[in-house]
Amino acid sequence: MNPLKSVHGTLALGFITAIVVMFLVGGKPEFNLLSLTVWIHVFFGVIWIGLLYYFNFVQVPAVGVALADEGGPGPAAINKYVAPRALWWFRWGALGTWLTGASALESLGVGLKNAFLLQEGGLVIGLGAWMGTIMLFNVWVLIWPNQKKILGIVEASADEIAKGKVVALMASRTNTFLSIPMLMCMVGYGHGLPL
Repeated sequence: MNPLKSVHGTLALGFITAIVVMFLVGGKPEFNLLSLTVWIHVFFGVIWIGLLYYFNFVQVPAVGVALADEGGPGPAAINKYVAPRALWWFRWGALGTWLTGASALESLGVGLKNAFLLQEGGLVIGLGAWMGTIMLFNVWVLIWPNQKKILGIVEASADEIAKGKVVALMASRTNTFLSIPMLMCMVGYGHGLPL
């Protein structure tokens, strides 16, 4: 059976290969909870931010073009089949990223309190954590509830759908612009960014 023929098989193969690489390159690696937590944090973060960029750079413009194309199939296929699945990975990727990030803050010795109060040793990572928290809020409180209306997952009037489109788009665009400095803070902390 070819593991690449399913998403689950592909993910399993990727994790197994990563573990094999760790042993080949590292010789005799020790189990390190912090490294594992950060690795999973980055994994979820790639899912979350990758889908955020997909929505903003690909799907939203494509739906706009599909709506304007009078002879084409319209945005129905994207909205019915692609968007709900992408939003599932998007919102759970966001939560997984935040939870593993909070765990990593504790494991790094920074602590949630120091990070969120932007205290010494937690300024750079704390700024990133604040931006990530705002982005998580936007995903679960603004984007997802409004996307459910837009996609017809929950019943909504035409006015509620129109308002939901604006709220979801603005929250998504806010997350897109926040993701850039947030990523700089996350990477910068690990590389000694002097802030």
